[in-house]
Amino acid sequence: MGSTGDGDARTVGEVGERGILREVFAVLGERGGAGVLVGPGDDTALLRVDGAGVLATTDTMVRGQDWLDEWSGAHDVGVKVITQNLADLAAMGGHGTGVLVTLLCDPDLPLSWARELTEGVAEACARAGVPVLGGDLSAAGAGVVAVSVTALGELGERIPHPVLRDGASPGEVLAVSGPLGRSAAGLELLREGRRTGRWVDYHRRPWVDLGQGPAAARAGATAMIDVSDGLGRDGDRLARASGVDLVLDEAVIRELADRLAPDLDEGSDAALRAVLGGGEEHELLATFPTGSVPAGWIRLGHVAPAGAGPTVRLGERILDRAEVGWDHFGG
Repeated sequence: MGSTGDGDARTVGEVGERGILREVFAVLGERGGAGVLVGPGDDTALLRVDGAGVLATTDTMVRGQDWLDEWSGAHDVGVKVITQNLADLAAMGGHGTGVLVTLLCDPDLPLSWARELTEGVAEACARAGVPVLGGDLSAAGAGVVAVSVTALGELGERIPHPVLRDGASPGEVLAVSGPLGRSAAGLELLREGRRTGRWVDYHRRPWVDLGQGPAAARAGATAMIDVSDGLGRDGDRLARASGVDLVLDEAVIRELADRLAPDLDEGSDAALRAVLGGGEEHELLATFPTGSVPAGWIRLGHVAPAGAGPTVRLGERILDRAEVGWDHFGG
C-alpha cells in the first residue's frame, strides 16, 4: 500500500477484500520469516517453535457489521467468534491449544454485556477443550463494540503437514463436512421478523464438529477451507489457489436446499441462495482422492481442470462469486 501521497484514490470498498489483500501482500510478502512455515494467504499461519509447528489465526466481529443487537446477544457473539477462529484451525487439519480475546468498546457499554460475552466465549471454549489464555481491553468511540480473537493451535498426531488451499487436483472428490445454508436461512428468517427456530439458533450460535479437520487430514485431504463466506466464494478461493475448477453436483445442492426450503417464505429460491452463498457456516470444504472421503462427509462434486480460469461451477453454469458469498468490503 502506497503512502497517502501516491496518487491512488481508490477506497477499500471499491477494491474489495481481494484487492486489499493484494496490496497488503505486495508490501509484507507472502511467506514471512525463517520461522514461518505457512504465512499470509491461507486460513491459518504455521510457525516453527522449538522444532514444533504452532498454528495461529485471528478474526474480528464488529457491532452493526457482523451482528445486530436486536438479533444477537452478547452470549451469541462469544460463541460465534470462538467458533469461526477454531474452524480456521480445523481447516488446516489442526486443533486449538488456546485463545486470546480482545474487547474494544464504548465506555458506556453495560457491564452485563461484557459478562455475557465472556460466558459465550467460555461455553464455546469448554466445548472445544481450548483454554482462554488472556486478552486485552480498549476503549472505543461512541457506539463501537468489536470483539477480536487470536487462536493458537497445533497439528494432531499422524498429521505431518497442514492441509492448504492449493493442493486440489483434477479427478478428486469435492466434499463438505456437514450441511450448508443453515446460518443464511436463519439470517433470512430474522429479516422476515421471526426470532425462533433451528436455523435462527444456528445463525446466532453456529457450531461444527471441529474434529473433522484433523480427520480429513488423516484421510488424505489435498486441499481444505472452512465455509465462512459462502460455498461460492470460499470454493472460488480454493479453486484459484489450486488452479482448478470445482464442479458442484446439482442434485446434491438441490437436496441440501430442500432441507431449508419449507421454512423460508421464498422457498426453494431462497434456500438455494443460502446453500450457495450463505456465510458463517464453518463446515469444512475439502478435496480428496477417490475413495478417501471420511464417513459422514457430503460429496458435493468433483475437481476438474481449469477452463478459462479457476472457477466454481454448478453443473455447467459458472458461479459469480460476487453473488454467492460475503465480502467485508463488497468487492
